[in-house]
Amino acid sequence: MLNRRQLIGVGAGAALVTTQAWGKTTNMGLPDAAEMDSASTLITPRPSSGPDYTPVVTLNGWTLPFRMNGNVKEFHLVAEPVERELAEGMTAHLWGYNGQSTGPTIEAVEGDRVRIYVTNRLPEHTSVHWHGMILPSGMDGVSGLSHPGIPPGKTYIYEFDLVKSGTFMYHPHADEMVQMAMGMMGFFIVHPKDPAFMPVDRDFLIMLNAFDIDPGTYVPRIMTMTDFNLWTWNSRIFPDIDPLVVNRGDKVRVRVGNLTMTNHPMHMHGYDFKVTCTDGGWVQPSAQWPEVSIDIPVGAMRAYEFVADHLGDWAIHCHKSHHTMNAMGHDVPTFIGVDKKPLTQKIRQFQPEYMPMGTAGMADMGVMEMPLPDNTIPMMTGWGPHGPIEMGGMFSVVKVREGIGADDYSDPGWYENPPGEQAYEWTGELPEFTSNTSPKTQYTPRPALTSKG
Repeated sequence: MLNRRQLIGVGAGAALVTTQAWGKTTNMGLPDAAEMDSASTLITPRPSSGPDYTPVVTLNGWTLPFRMNGNVKEFHLVAEPVERELAEGMTAHLWGYNGQSTGPTIEAVEGDRVRIYVTNRLPEHTSVHWHGMILPSGMDGVSGLSHPGIPPGKTYIYEFDLVKSGTFMYHPHADEMVQMAMGMMGFFIVHPKDPAFMPVDRDFLIMLNAFDIDPGTYVPRIMTMTDFNLWTWNSRIFPDIDPLVVNRGDKVRVRVGNLTMTNHPMHMHGYDFKVTCTDGGWVQPSAQWPEVSIDIPVGAMRAYEFVADHLGDWAIHCHKSHHTMNAMGHDVPTFIGVDKKPLTQKIRQFQPEYMPMGTAGMADMGVMEMPLPDNTIPMMTGWGPHGPIEMGGMFSVVKVREGIGADDYSDPGWYENPPGEQAYEWTGELPEFTSNTSPKTQYTPRPALTSKG
């Protein structure tokens, strides 16, 4: 099995360095099937030949190596059951590709001819649809329509020319409800053949996916339509989603694909940005529009770009508040404003460890270490330099620093705000403030506001 250390240095056009034993004995003509057994972000070196481009960085993921066979780039995808660490302390039993969900990113260049071997190690037939790509009908990957489903134990070949650059996705179009709910999806990036077209210094990939996994269990509930309880990026949950590390002055692209069952308004703090690409193609400069949030529809991709000229640690997250929570309990009652002290005293006679939650909101869940079932993570978690961040799910941090090397994506730690650039407590006199004086306005009784709070 290929680990992160072995993969570093395996760049575009380099020979693959690993093969599973079953592949050597039964499929001697196949490209080797690289695997990844780590949830770390793997950095791919720049290409050593052919058109130059900035390799993409798949957060907590990696790029699939290829071999050259004449003028054809050959890849080997293996559809199989996998175990994915969603976060420290929680592993999901999923279906994916090459040892991981989401699957490895495929990178190539506009004008390339690619040959993709797809081996099925699932218990049922599968296929691969190349979402958004222009290709022959028989290569489109819709089981029963484009071609027969790939039976278990068999290998099919997809072969086509990459006629346009952009951001695309791949996923099954066979028993799609089950196979996508189990985590089968990935990115297919086609770089422009002209290195001067849409260049960036850093290029990040985020695949939005979601699961419904009951606390203490491992396998997703595949029949769920809307009430998912785990919202992930690249099948990873905050605080274990890697940060987006950039050097001050870098031009940065963030590509976000959505293969969940709902839309996601992606919001980034500290910056405005321009939307430069959809899964339909590049947006011409005259048509690019500024945003600080961009809604990603179901089955779609949006890419945006900005120049990293503001130092700091900047939140990036889905703006649906429940999508930055983990292990959501949709039937949990609301106790805000309820005095639970008498009830707590009675319960503690039988359960001394009982902790009341929710009387003043749910922020205390970010501090307390409540007992949880095995293979479960708290609803909100993650600590920053000033206390609990009280987030989970679809959340990470863009870390902009001076002096970050071109190939350095390591976490630089927390940003130290310069003097005078951090909010602080005020203990002096307060200015007068006004309130709505309409007789129709009703107020909840509140204590008098003083300079001492």
